[in-house]
Amino acid sequence: MTHAQAPFGRWDPSPLTEVVARFSDLEAGWWVAGGLAIELAVGRPIRSHGDIDVLLLRQDQLMAQQVLAGWQWWCADPPGSLRPWMPDEVLPLGVHDIWCRPGPDDPWRIQVMLDESCGHEWVSRRDSRVRRPISALGMTSAAGTPFLAPDVQLYYKANAPRPKDEEDFDAALPLLTEQQRRWLADAITKSYGPHPWSKRLEA
Repeated sequence: MTHAQAPFGRWDPSPLTEVVARFSDLEAGWWVAGGLAIELAVGRPIRSHGDIDVLLLRQDQLMAQQVLAGWQWWCADPPGSLRPWMPDEVLPLGVHDIWCRPGPDDPWRIQVMLDESCGHEWVSRRDSRVRRPISALGMTSAAGTPFLAPDVQLYYKANAPRPKDEEDFDAALPLLTEQQRRWLADAITKSYGPHPWSKRLEA
């Protein structure tokens, strides 16, 4: 992990072991997301990380307050700004990023991201046509850590890929199954149209 300066204060991400310890007793699905999800998929470090992301389904959002009791929780509402997330407040659609830190003088430690669902299906917050069974949303590392499936994580990264997203794609591509490649290629085309990753997924 690396220290990072953000517009709303400094980031010093919690170690993965601490995140797992905090969320492991959660009575709902949760998944490590972002670049660390790609690292867990490939089984090795790829690059440094300025934050650490945990994905929850929107219906389970208040469980984040239980897991991080006593912490400060700030939500991106509207996106591009932060405001306090009040205890027991149910965040509306369109608000899906929550920054968390132990106290006002501490750096940000964990980012919780909310995604949508309908029945037993995960629904992309970017495009409601992109769906899959919640049971197939994630994978589990050899150490037992749940993480977002690499094809789903890369789908989000494909929207406007930065150099670090290209690095993650390069690392994960050789390990994607044929089914994952097809799903990712279809989802990218559906949501983003022609994309430079599409031909590489077909190779």
